[in-house]
Amino acid sequence: MAMEPQDIEELIRASFPEAKITITDLAGDGNHYSAEVIDESFRGKNRVEQQRAVYAALKGKMDGPAGELHALALTTKAPD
Repeated sequence: MAMEPQDIEELIRASFPEAKITITDLAGDGNHYSAEVIDESFRGKNRVEQQRAVYAALKGKMDGPAGELHALALTTKAPD
């Protein structure tokens, strides 16, 4: 089952309540999205640590072939 952009945002927002989050449906199919997550908690963390934190927030929705979310291009950073 495809995910809606607001579903992805809600999952991320639960872990990053103050973040600026932008979700874009790349292919219009509900399976290929990009997400930009800007949050102060990323300050001092490398990109891998930041992205792992966001993937953890997705609570397994991308896990394996049965995952609800097929692809997520992820950009993370601390605010300027």
